[in-house]
Amino acid sequence: MWQLYQFPLCPFSRKVRLLLSEKGVAYDLVRENPWERREGFGNISPAYRTPAIQNPERGISLADSRAICEYFEETVDKTPMINGTAANRAEIRRLVALFDENFYADVTAPFLDERMRKRLIYRTPPDSKRLRDAIRLADEHLYYIDFLIDNRPWLAGAQMSLADLAAAAQISVADYLGGIDWSNHEQARGWYSVFKSRPSFRPLLAERMDVIQPPEHYSDVNA
Repeated sequence: MWQLYQFPLCPFSRKVRLLLSEKGVAYDLVRENPWERREGFGNISPAYRTPAIQNPERGISLADSRAICEYFEETVDKTPMINGTAANRAEIRRLVALFDENFYADVTAPFLDERMRKRLIYRTPPDSKRLRDAIRLADEHLYYIDFLIDNRPWLAGAQMSLADLAAAAQISVADYLGGIDWSNHEQARGWYSVFKSRPSFRPLLAERMDVIQPPEHYSDVNA
């Protein structure tokens, strides 16, 4: 059995969880707070980052969400997530990088820092200016999603792909922390509502992070 090391609001762990569920790969969740730098976790993830996954019976340990996703994409035939022509696969990877890197740096990371880490770890008040900037940048990213959905059934093309999983994982964490304003983004909200309805997404919507509670609309698949 695979063991996935993660914490509830890790967007990269969420991306891996979505991929594993869509592919029908069984796994157990192991709670890991990477900021604690637990010695045993360093043996699995030398960078002390989540997610990391291991299968002791097979002697396999993997770290980094992209490496993990590529591994299961190559070893599990069910529900390919990097699909289509070479050009389409390149587009999927481009969008995965956009959400893993740009959206995370612009939106998810500031909200995790200001509304999770400062509350749970540092016990300091959030930086309101940084949060306002993150909300503004989230709006810009949502406009780009609107544009993509205006022209494609899914973010990267005709089929659901790893690009949709990466985007939904980042957005779900920002939404949990109150960083998403869905007004004026009907295309993005419609795409995300469809995604929230998928069986793979329901465990994420039910999970909570310690004393931090999400807004009321977070778990509503129609919101």
